[in-house]
Amino acid sequence: MTIDKEIEARILRYHFVEKWRTGTIATQLGIHHTVVDRVLSQAGLPKVERTMRDSIFTPYIPFILATLEQYPTLTAARLYDMAKQRGYLGCSSHFRHRISELRPRKQPEAYLRLKTLPGEQAQVDWGHFGHIQIGQAKRTLMAYVMVLSWSRQIFLRFYLNQQTASFLRGQVAAFEAFNGVPKVCLFDNMKTAVLERQGSAIRFHPELLALSSHYHFEPRAAAPARGNEKGRVERAIRYIRDNFFAGRHYTSLEDLNEQAYAWCMGSSADRRCPEDPQLTVREAFAQEQAFLLPLPDNPFDTREQVVARVQKTPYVRFDGNQYSVPHQHVQTAVTVSACLNEVRILSQSEVIATHPRSFSQGEQIENEIHINALWLAKTNAQQHRGQDRLCRLSCHVQPLLQQIIARGHPIKGAVNRLNQLLDDYGALALHEAMGEAIERQAPTVEGVEQILTCRRESRQQPPPIAVHVPDKVKHYQVKPTNLSVYDSLGYSQDDNHE
Repeated sequence: MTIDKEIEARILRYHFVEKWRTGTIATQLGIHHTVVDRVLSQAGLPKVERTMRDSIFTPYIPFILATLEQYPTLTAARLYDMAKQRGYLGCSSHFRHRISELRPRKQPEAYLRLKTLPGEQAQVDWGHFGHIQIGQAKRTLMAYVMVLSWSRQIFLRFYLNQQTASFLRGQVAAFEAFNGVPKVCLFDNMKTAVLERQGSAIRFHPELLALSSHYHFEPRAAAPARGNEKGRVERAIRYIRDNFFAGRHYTSLEDLNEQAYAWCMGSSADRRCPEDPQLTVREAFAQEQAFLLPLPDNPFDTREQVVARVQKTPYVRFDGNQYSVPHQHVQTAVTVSACLNEVRILSQSEVIATHPRSFSQGEQIENEIHINALWLAKTNAQQHRGQDRLCRLSCHVQPLLQQIIARGHPIKGAVNRLNQLLDDYGALALHEAMGEAIERQAPTVEGVEQILTCRRESRQQPPPIAVHVPDKVKHYQVKPTNLSVYDSLGYSQDDNHE
């Protein structure tokens, strides 16, 4: 604390003239007693040593010192409970304060600055960046980061987890972005890289070993609790948080990854290279690329392979969603092979279903061919299938049917009639008509049909032509036959006759 000359002069006057004690001077001037001690010591007076009063903590100091010598990391809360069992009556806050003074301090450790050669090493780690909402699912947003140790070129890509498949995809994408492979990849002791470790004996994940064999790099694991060994990627993650992600707006995971790639190739590459301040990271990376190992002819297969079982319903559960399969495969084991865009389901080596991948949760991704085939095989499923068809296209179906049942009308005829109106007028028109019927408090099929008729007449459109098609043949597609062959035959006969 810095004081002005006036306060300093008053301190000296009160001490030498008025003979005030240090505590009295500090109280009257509203300053700390250490400031008074400093002013008096600068005037040539020795510091007044204050006598320490015994407290209720004093008798427990030998016990605490002996305990901390044997267990230096024991928490203050546990020491407080042990002291209370031995009769300590003080409060916990004062006890914790005194423990912080008595706890032995670690000797500060000095570190050497690690240097690498161009193309020699890359450091890899994950960073947690909150969550992202996709449909009904709240997914974890994880950033895969690889940094070339010499040029400091950063590769950044976001995934929805840090599982093995995402880890492998990040590795492959980073090698392709760098257009080369570093000779050594240094990993943290993550489970996707290191399965087990006993001292210097390390058991790497078999998928990582397969990846390293494919790209010919050496996997290495940093020592536990030694963040300095991979300080380049740790600083890169902090740099990403502050200079890229903070205040960032994005509409989807794909949009975020596009922005991340543009940032890595743009402003991030224009910063100065720590290894050579005369170069930018972009210029240093251009020099380092010549020292990277070449990419193999074919990329590593990063598809997820999961064995699943089809239960009584023709669906396979994968990543929180259900994907339909042909009903002939119920109660059998199948293999789910998935990438970021597609889910393939195989029975032995045969692909039995292909679906676009969903990263939401609780969804049923269906192929109409699978469901219609099961429906045709079940003779009593017509009514439920009709309700399911209506419920998927409009949120007004369930409240409308519930009110129809409450009025005592048969549900089967209502479902059949609504499906016929769906075929006649289309999904959007039926959805709006059902909503208006509920709003008008006329929740009947007749009310919905009247609204559709009025709207059609207001647009001066002709009434729809009702063509009854049996349900069992609705899914069939008849290819038209080319009749030009017959026309040409008849035309050639007439020409010859003439």
